[in-house]
Amino acid sequence: MPRVKPKVELLRHTPDPEELIAMAAKLCYSSADIDDLREGIESKDQSKFLKRLMDMGHASPIEHASYTFAISGVSRSFLAQVTRHRLASFSVQSQRYVGQKREEGEFAYILPPAIEALGEEAVLKYHAQMQQMQAWYNEWVTALGDAGEKSNEDARFVLPNAAETRMLMTMNTRELLHFLGLRSCNRAQWEIREVAWQMLEQLREVSPVIFANAGPGCLRGACPEGSKSCGRVKEVRERSEEIDRRIREKQNG
Repeated sequence: MPRVKPKVELLRHTPDPEELIAMAAKLCYSSADIDDLREGIESKDQSKFLKRLMDMGHASPIEHASYTFAISGVSRSFLAQVTRHRLASFSVQSQRYVGQKREEGEFAYILPPAIEALGEEAVLKYHAQMQQMQAWYNEWVTALGDAGEKSNEDARFVLPNAAETRMLMTMNTRELLHFLGLRSCNRAQWEIREVAWQMLEQLREVSPVIFANAGPGCLRGACPEGSKSCGRVKEVRERSEEIDRRIREKQNG
């Protein structure tokens, strides 16, 4: 079965992002010229300054650093959610130019964990439904002349939200902190939550000070969801600590 799961890879980021953020913040309050400012920042650890900056909530300097992720194994349903974050750039695999016709098998799709938890019979039923949709898609592509994108653009209307898509996504640091705060929360939908946690781990590895406390609000204090809290604060904090442990192990060889 062509089932796929979310996979995130940090492809690129602003070189020395934390140094750049420190320079942007200090420039606001310094009379030094750019060269002197750069030399001072490069010659001294900026961790304490950056932590103070984050604690103060001085957010504009962090917008200067950005990060680009490759995201695959996600559904068209995920696409509808993630593009609500408008302070980001997206390049998404097209269902028009990338045809989904298959002579054998079916398009790659995402299986929701709740359906999988129902057991093998439910999984087989779900798989059969994906096969049926593949058959409908193939029929429409053929009926429309099998003419590449001219056929694909209308045949794709029978494909489900479960169909896989892939994308590149770029966000600046400020938007990432906002995104992670919302989407790594247990109240977020499971698929975008899994993507957010994968992103968080990779961001902490390359920018440990800026993203040290990134994630759901319960990592920094009381749950901001109030009466709608998931009640699993301990579990969430343990997951965050496990990320930090894995990063330390990787860095220590």
